[in-house]
Amino acid sequence: MARPRILVVGAGFAGVGCVRRLERRLVPGEAEITLVTPFSYQLYLPLLPQVAAGVLTPQSVAVSLRRSRRHRTRIVPGGAIGVDTDAKVCVVRKITDEIVNEPYDYIVLAAGSVTRTFDIPGLVEHARGMKTLAEAAYVRDHVIAQLDLADASQDEEERASRLQFVVVGAGYAGTETAACLQRLTTNALKQYPRLDPKLIKWHLIDIAPKLMPELGDKLGLDALEILRRRGIEVSLGVSIAEATAERVTFTDGRVLPCRTLIWTAGVAASPLIAALGAETVRGRLAVTPELSLRGSDGVFALGDAAAVPDLAKGDGAVCPPTAQHAMRQGRTMADNLIATLRGMPLVPYEHKDLGLVVDLGGRDAVSKPFGIELKGLPAQVVARGYHWSALRTNVAKTRVLTNWMLNAIAGDDFVRTGFQLRSPATLKDFEYTDAYLSPEQVRAHTAATVIRH
Repeated sequence: MARPRILVVGAGFAGVGCVRRLERRLVPGEAEITLVTPFSYQLYLPLLPQVAAGVLTPQSVAVSLRRSRRHRTRIVPGGAIGVDTDAKVCVVRKITDEIVNEPYDYIVLAAGSVTRTFDIPGLVEHARGMKTLAEAAYVRDHVIAQLDLADASQDEEERASRLQFVVVGAGYAGTETAACLQRLTTNALKQYPRLDPKLIKWHLIDIAPKLMPELGDKLGLDALEILRRRGIEVSLGVSIAEATAERVTFTDGRVLPCRTLIWTAGVAASPLIAALGAETVRGRLAVTPELSLRGSDGVFALGDAAAVPDLAKGDGAVCPPTAQHAMRQGRTMADNLIATLRGMPLVPYEHKDLGLVVDLGGRDAVSKPFGIELKGLPAQVVARGYHWSALRTNVAKTRVLTNWMLNAIAGDDFVRTGFQLRSPATLKDFEYTDAYLSPEQVRAHTAATVIRH
């Protein structure tokens, strides 16, 4: 009798958490596990701002899948571009651009999310994201390049535009990105004696009325005070109306000469979800508390791609797209798959909030572990301790800790690698948002391949 085939799509916190638990708890030979991912690593997303600032190297937050797996999972190097739930086939575009079918008995959709954009003139052409390792590396090179070009320029207008930086989105990603990169440019001034410190200006804007409202009023105000004390101009209730290569127009009418626009204003579920043609909640796949898709046999979803009911809050609330939820859902997902294989009842996903941590660089941080409000150095110790402990492998923990120590002792470096210098750098170039098939294309593809074979 053939072994059941479990196909996991995505190697983020949710997907890897599910696979690792399956490897530990399944009896050898009980099922075949396949993981579909374009990269051979799990990205530790919360530390990307520190990669952009050069505090951490890209390799230190790219946790190897080969090193941590137990040699029971087949890894397909590619991205899922469609799913035919009737035929039980996932369509995969391999990194060679070859399109193949991966049949399954059970599929776990942990495809994650992409940067959410809006119909703002010039946004997708000129904004840069902070969702992938390539984007973080690009943003670092770009920011340092602006300092180099401003230092070399004899044109005062050009110099002013290169030294204005705008980050849209005052959530965790945007706030930490603005804070870490502002610290980098401030520390860089010793290397650029010709630059006027007053010309370097970071702007953090958000249409929301509060900075990181999840922190609560007190810690939110503490974070706001830290940012403004460091010279970051925070504008709430404001977004951008238009972006060009050399300026940004705010919705309040301000026009800033600016050549760096970083967009972190929320996330949207992977476009793969639309390829299913199933019910969604705010773009995320509607699933049961047990993480299964109603009406589809053997289909499960979790993490940023799924609207998982938040049983702790009730009233129709769904879990926010955070790493903390994704990791825990991955474990519940694995347990429910094993229960399905063994004919046992499934368990709903429930959680207890562990709190929040926000690393603002240096000794600046705000944290709320188990409801205890902290700021400054104690908050920084909690924030970095949490991130360090969440890294899956000892190699990754050693690299991150070594990087932190080196940065604390030797300070920042301002090397521009140039790896992405001539590469397209729009959001879709880094996040491949136009690579997916429609439900009709998926069905036509699977029907054609079944006929051929």
